[in-house]
Amino acid sequence: MTTTFITGANKSLGYETARRLIEAGHTVLLGARDTGRGQAAADALGARFVQIDVTDDASVAAAAADVEAREGGIDVLINNAGVLGPHHPADQLTAADASAVLDVNVVGIVRVTHAFLPLLRKSANPVVVNVSSGMGSFELTHDTTRAEGRVVAPLYTASKAAVTMLTTQYAKSWPDVRVNAADPGYTATDFNGHSGPQTVAEGTDAIVALATIGPDGPTGTFRDRHGDVAW
Repeated sequence: MTTTFITGANKSLGYETARRLIEAGHTVLLGARDTGRGQAAADALGARFVQIDVTDDASVAAAAADVEAREGGIDVLINNAGVLGPHHPADQLTAADASAVLDVNVVGIVRVTHAFLPLLRKSANPVVVNVSSGMGSFELTHDTTRAEGRVVAPLYTASKAAVTMLTTQYAKSWPDVRVNAADPGYTATDFNGHSGPQTVAEGTDAIVALATIGPDGPTGTFRDRHGDVAW
């Protein structure tokens, strides 16, 4: 039985990922910051809720300790928690705004991965999936025929570019762990007022595919539901 821990899994992409992986036979540990919403989501899916705030060292350490005590280890870590950040014009963005976005989207991944890596290494097939975005692709954000090239979101795009680079560096550092980045694509979620043309199921295709790879699967890649995404 594959045990999978997902951050930010009480709604949207995280919730759908949890649902699909449970359907595929995974034991899913549903991580969320809000205890009420997280427990309700876990109850609805048949997952186990684990409270975690990816911006808080103590919370992350407690979550890892809880999983170690209950499950002993995990096979898959999906770093899904993320924020869009403020909708301010670029000249109104502050250092505090940047710190808040980066603390969730980038530092949060480092914090969680650091805490859960010892639990992952107990697995015969340890896998990490970092949920990035085509909004962090240099090529796609310069293509004005695509949605990624028409949206201006300095902090979110910068954070997702960092997530993708962090992914490739982790993959190089840990040859025993499959580490990949997933681009959900323009999906109808709370992030965009449900304006995306993709369904939430389509948006989780790449995440689920990368979460279910075998020991001979890819590492250090950046993929959406159609294949590799341009850097």
